Amino acid sequence: MLRAPLSVLLPVLLLLQCLPGIGAPFQEETPKLRIVIVEGEGAINNIRQRVNREPIVQVEDENRKPIAGAAVVFFLPSQGPGGVFLDGGRSLTTITDAQGRAVMRGFRPNNFEGKFEIRVTASANGQTASAIIHQTAMAAGGGGGGLSTGAKWAIVIGVVAAGAVGGAIAVTRGGGSSTPAAIAPTTLTPGTPTVGGPK
Repeated sequence: MLRAPLSVLLPVLLLLQCLPGIGAPFQEETPKLRIVIVEGEGAINNIRQRVNREPIVQVEDENRKPIAGAAVVFFLPSQGPGGVFLDGGRSLTTITDAQGRAVMRGFRPNNFEGKFEIRVTASANGQTASAIIHQTAMAAGGGGGGLSTGAKWAIVIGVVAAGAVGGAIAVTRGGGSSTPAAIAPTTLTPGTPTVGGPK
């Protein structure tokens, strides 16, 4: 039977202990927290009306079970779109409830439009986790391009008036007749504008 010298066996034994399933078992990683964004991701805040959606996060363990009593901190941007909390600060610390949820209350948006990020950190039992909530700040209610109702009506009336003048010129110049043809009446009604022109 051949016997290898100890100087050869020792490095081989050390190498075998490092391979998975051979030698001493690997130490498992420490379980980590997870932050799940329940509400607020992609939300649009109306900075003119000071309307915003309160972000809600849920803190879970490695088995996806909610953790009550975890410390959660929400961080707002230091500049640009964003805002402050009721105390004028840009961070809010709260504790998760029995369902492992924390709500970012007391947010007051500033006057800057654009996209911004809310950073979230959670800690419990010596473990930490982090997440980012993306939101947008807008001054207008959307859909109307920022025009007031009065401005929209002014545009409609301007288009109608231009059409009527263009129709009258076409009638008087065309055909060589000194008597202009009749022009159909122009009607404006609230709601969807109706425009009548020459037929």
